[in-house]
Amino acid sequence: MNPEHPGHAPTERAVEVHQPTPITPTVVTPAPLAPAQPGQVPAVASIVLPDGRVVTGYAIEPAQPEPVVAKPPVSRAAVNVALGGVGFLAVCGGLLLLTTFITALTALVTQLVTLAAVIFGGWVAVQVFSASGHRGGTTVNIRRAVFKRNHFNG
Repeated sequence: MNPEHPGHAPTERAVEVHQPTPITPTVVTPAPLAPAQPGQVPAVASIVLPDGRVVTGYAIEPAQPEPVVAKPPVSRAAVNVALGGVGFLAVCGGLLLLTTFITALTALVTQLVTLAAVIFGGWVAVQVFSASGHRGGTTVNIRRAVFKRNHFNG
């Protein structure tokens, strides 16, 4: 029996153990370095600084910048801004039409409700104030009643 759960027997489970396999590193032998000789020996230059020191070193040719590519007559950023403005105007126009349509639909529904109320109210008025002979209901004749000593003598 399991001491934590006295009513349950312990369950056995199959356990699979995986052993790691070592990875052997591949040995890479570096290629022998061969000194590269320049095609020609650069000229040595010496400079005398204002404080009298002499600096000697190789002359370095200044780096040539890459040639400037001809720019298009209109920049891409300007084209993108213009296209964004056209799209924005198209969306605004669509939204304006949508709000106009919703406003017109609301006015139409309001007018229909008002028309229905006027027609129904007119029909009720005609029924109430009609001069027909029979109105329906009970006619009660009221006469003078006399009360004497808290008794009704009708």
